[in-house]
Amino acid sequence: MGTPEFAVETLRALVENNYNVVAVVTMPDKPVGRHHDTLQASPVKQYALLHGLPVLQPERLKDEVFLDELRSYKADIQVVVAFRMLPEVVWAMPPKGTFNLHAALLPQYRGAAPINWAIINGETHTGVTTFFLDHDIDTGRIIHQQACDIAETDNVEDVYDRLMHMGAKLVMQTLDDVEAGCVQPIAQDDMPHGQLHPAPKIFKDTCRIVWSRHTVKSAYDFIRGLSPYPGAWTMLRDAKGREAVLKVYGSCREVQKGSAAIPVTLSDGTLYLTDIQLAGKRRMSAADFLRGFSMEGATIF
Repeated sequence: MGTPEFAVETLRALVENNYNVVAVVTMPDKPVGRHHDTLQASPVKQYALLHGLPVLQPERLKDEVFLDELRSYKADIQVVVAFRMLPEVVWAMPPKGTFNLHAALLPQYRGAAPINWAIINGETHTGVTTFFLDHDIDTGRIIHQQACDIAETDNVEDVYDRLMHMGAKLVMQTLDDVEAGCVQPIAQDDMPHGQLHPAPKIFKDTCRIVWSRHTVKSAYDFIRGLSPYPGAWTMLRDAKGREAVLKVYGSCREVQKGSAAIPVTLSDGTLYLTDIQLAGKRRMSAADFLRGFSMEGATIF
């Protein structure tokens, strides 16, 4: 069960390694286009159909027609990757349970955006976790975990790709161990941890850079923790007082002599914006931007 590319990698691994995938559950096709008159299948559906797998796309997960169809496949176990919260009638259905792949080392970073928040918070490592579903989101008994480093230069795309491949392998290991009856799940409350960091869904307002709240390091982490998607943003006011949204995809704390970047002065130093997109324009390097825009008299706020 899943929808985005993160889930496709796991499905691909299961298909290519000859696991018996009896059906795939994903979101209904999404209206796209200027008039929302075209339906776009999720990446998971596209992959499933390409490989002849049955696809279920329920509007409501408690719909009896969907539940009857899901039961008809008589799955031994269900695997969830990047999907919405399941009702008990679904996750309790298979005899060997339902487990989820989460892109963090639970119990840290429970929630919808674990990769983003780990980078925003300046973490130096993260990982993937498989756990059995229960009534509350991301709180079930942990089956397996695998850690990986977060480099100081990594953005969300870098870590996403790393965890996507790592997670697919962990799902296969989990399936093998559940099938062999050798898993010993651990309750999250029994695991040692410090302060718990949540990973709530990210909205547009979440992505605004409030410069007064940041040091150079925290602003740098905030920007890379939202790059390339959904993208941190700030406001730019030019010398004539015109204002526009400025998305920021990259920054650095030091610039080489002769390099072009947009400086932002913070309480403990200067951050340099290097990869930006002005509203209505294409994404570009700060160097390209400054060739056509003078920062004299302009303000970033």
